[in-house]
Amino acid sequence: MPMPISRRTFALGLAAGAATTALPSPAAASPAGAEPFFAESTLWDSAVDPLASYHVHALAVLPDDTILACTEGRHLVCDAGPHDLLIRRSTDKGQTWSPSEAVALSVDGQSWSNPTFVVDRVTSEVFLLYGLCVQLPENTSCSADSSTMYVTSSKDGGATWSERRSLAGLFDHFPYNWAMHGPGPGHGIQLDSGRLILTVSHRTIISGVPTTERHYGASTLYSDDHGSTWQAGGEVPMAAGYPTVGEARLVQREDGTVVMNSRPGSGNDWPRDIAVSVDGGLTWSPPTMDFSPGLFNGVDTSLLRYTGGPRSRDVNRMLFSRPDAPMRWNMTVAVSYDEGYSFRYARSVNPGRGYYSDLARLSDGTIVLLYGCDGDLDGTPRRVAAARFNLEWVTQGRDSLATGPKLTEMTHDLGRTAVRARRSGGTASVVSEATARGGARAAFAPAATGDFIEYPFIVAARSREQELWLRYYRSGDGGLMAVTVDGKTPRNSTLDLTSFRGDGYDVVLLDRMRLRPGLHTIRFTLAGAGRGGGTAISLDQLSLIQASAAPDVREEVTVDNGGLGFDTTGTWPSSRGVFGYYGFNYLTHARGTGANLARWRPALPGDDRYEVLVSYAADPNRATNAPYVVHHAEGTTPVAVNQKVRGVPEARMGEWISLGTFPFRAGLDGYVELSDAADGVVIADAVRFRRQARA
Repeated sequence: MPMPISRRTFALGLAAGAATTALPSPAAASPAGAEPFFAESTLWDSAVDPLASYHVHALAVLPDDTILACTEGRHLVCDAGPHDLLIRRSTDKGQTWSPSEAVALSVDGQSWSNPTFVVDRVTSEVFLLYGLCVQLPENTSCSADSSTMYVTSSKDGGATWSERRSLAGLFDHFPYNWAMHGPGPGHGIQLDSGRLILTVSHRTIISGVPTTERHYGASTLYSDDHGSTWQAGGEVPMAAGYPTVGEARLVQREDGTVVMNSRPGSGNDWPRDIAVSVDGGLTWSPPTMDFSPGLFNGVDTSLLRYTGGPRSRDVNRMLFSRPDAPMRWNMTVAVSYDEGYSFRYARSVNPGRGYYSDLARLSDGTIVLLYGCDGDLDGTPRRVAAARFNLEWVTQGRDSLATGPKLTEMTHDLGRTAVRARRSGGTASVVSEATARGGARAAFAPAATGDFIEYPFIVAARSREQELWLRYYRSGDGGLMAVTVDGKTPRNSTLDLTSFRGDGYDVVLLDRMRLRPGLHTIRFTLAGAGRGGGTAISLDQLSLIQASAAPDVREEVTVDNGGLGFDTTGTWPSSRGVFGYYGFNYLTHARGTGANLARWRPALPGDDRYEVLVSYAADPNRATNAPYVVHHAEGTTPVAVNQKVRGVPEARMGEWISLGTFPFRAGLDGYVELSDAADGVVIADAVRFRRQARA
């Protein structure tokens, strides 16, 4: 029988979508045909201002459009050093700003940290929550051991602030020996119930405590009496197999549920963590990872309800800001039309270094982004900027508050209907999971390669081109899956469901296809073992999108050293000494005999021609003939690369040289290999497989 159909009014992001009816025009829209605009102001700059660093920020827009920006003013480039909390205000929508003023001044080395605003839109009072960090005497690191939370508030738009109140003891009942309590940072939200709520990250002391025993976690803090009193909400479940959660943001979905989107760790590149609450933050679902925004450095990001939400008739839009690179580079803002399950359009705000960020919205729809940028350090920015731009600028004219995004979406639940789907073998079950888009995902365990599970689905719209998006689950035992639609192979037909750094959800645009109204079938077949050796297939939802403009999708696969699909023989030391590499580091090997190999094996989504590009950190001691070998569908092609010569820099990191364009089969057959049989040091960094554009 056909799967249940969910109809909504708008659509997706780098994943799923929205509806089957035209979008209503919002009541308070910007003028039709509004021109894209972008402007930026520097609020703090360590090269000009007196302190060593300005890092970790908070942003708020009050009901009268007063903008408040707060940052840690760091006397030393150190997380636990002396910090002031500094505020600047704008009463003209960000065109000019007041001088910097301290709301908490460091005395005798006090370390004030993690500023977080929460605005009560009923009373117009704004609350600022923050911590006072302390190091134990034996702690010689740059991280604190414990902290106490405080709250202050302003009833005059941030011009003056109340005496701070201690919130000590609110988290003592948790059974994890938490000593650090970091609000936000950034901003909390007000739910449709009126509740004020924000996230708090926690851990134990670090002195004498191994990393594995520090109990990194997150909970919430809330007020139901307009900030008069504050109470601890529930913690995100912590257990073996769950990802750790840290600095996080909250957003309320149209159905009233609250989502916590958090960073899972520091260093290297990670997906995000997602947990869901159905009771306003009092309890949380187990966290799962969300691969849809891509992999990027552990960093505080921002998630903002831009339009729509509970009881709203407006388009559901969320905004997401983060560095779009494996490390802290290329600050980017993306927009979602499916409640944050995916992000359809994205635009780079600054291709240079990008750090922590926070988002807010003015009453006319102007977007405000506060973010750290520039400088030479991995962990802290040179300056803090406030950018202002509109929706038209982010989407490059593909959406506006006046006309809407012109998207429709029909979703088909693959999770709850799994036991009724047709199978050729194996077993199927339903896994209830709050982070699944339909509340459950299908778990298919094939008995052998070639086994499939097949779903019927209905196309209700008139015959026109549809985008077919699949939300699926990646796990350590994931298999290699082939997809067909009505027996035909879509452009992206082959997916490796193996997870990277943790289990969670991902999305893919299978194809743009012209489908007649009526009944169709989609089949998922085990094509072989995934790169982790597993064979499991797990599915969430199929979305059909009709759209007037194409989404922002990169048709390329990048395999970095240390990432999924990379392996070596022999010992390849890690280095970060020469800039120009992709990701967290690169590997090196001295001139040798060819016995030591590095190999990059991608999971390619379809049979096609792909340009193969390699990144490396060039230096005078490098080989002039680094021996790459491309293994493709028609054989092998050796290509010698002079690694003394720099490649072409790219905003998402790396400096790239093309090895040529070659035919590859879908799946795991193709790969690139590099040996040490060269006349100098060889560098193993990253390899990118860029698909040729659709004819």
